[in-house]
Amino acid sequence: MNYLSKATLSGALWLAAIFLCATIFLSASRLLAQVPSVIAVPDEVPAVSLHAEGAQIYRCESVSQSKFEWQAREPIATLILDGNTVGRHYAGLHWDQVDGSTFRWEHIDGSAVQAKVAASVPGATPDDMPWLRLQVTSQNRNGMLYGVAAVQRINTRGGMARGSCDRAGAYLSVPYSADYVFWRED
Repeated sequence: MNYLSKATLSGALWLAAIFLCATIFLSASRLLAQVPSVIAVPDEVPAVSLHAEGAQIYRCESVSQSKFEWQAREPIATLILDGNTVGRHYAGLHWDQVDGSTFRWEHIDGSAVQAKVAASVPGATPDDMPWLRLQVTSQNRNGMLYGVAAVQRINTRGGMARGSCDRAGAYLSVPYSADYVFWRED
C-alpha cells in the first residue's frame, strides 16, 4: 500500500490552493473586463457576487389625459450563491417616497445594504434592464454585506416592460435575472 508523505500531501494541497485562487482571480478578471467604464468601481475590491432571479414590477401610470405607460415600481428577487438561496433583493424605504432608484439587499446572515443609483448603461438587448453602479447609502449588522460601499448590477436578462398599458393603477410583473457584485473599499 502506498502512502503519500506529509510533505507530498502538503505540497499538493498548496498547489491546489494556488490553482483555486488563480481560477477565481481569472474568472473575476474576465467578469470585470466586460463591465463598461461608466459603471466601473475603481479603488475597491469585490466582496461577493450574487446571482438574482426574480421579477421587476411595473405600474401603469397616466402620462397625459389619454396616454398611459408602464413605470418601474420595484424589484423582487431571490439572491443565489452556488445554487443556494442566500438572501433577497427589493425596493428600499417606501418606494412611493423615493425616485425609483433606491434598492435593498439582505443576506441570510442578517447583514443588509441599501443603495441609490449612481450610473447606468443599457442592457445587452432592449428587453434587458440596464446595468447599474449603485452607491451604498446605509448598511446594518456585521456579515457578508458589511463594509460594502458600492454595488453593480450586471449581466441582466429580461425585466423590461414592453407595450402600452390601458388602465392607470394596473400592475405588470416581468421576470428578470442579474448578477450583483458587492464592492468594499480596498
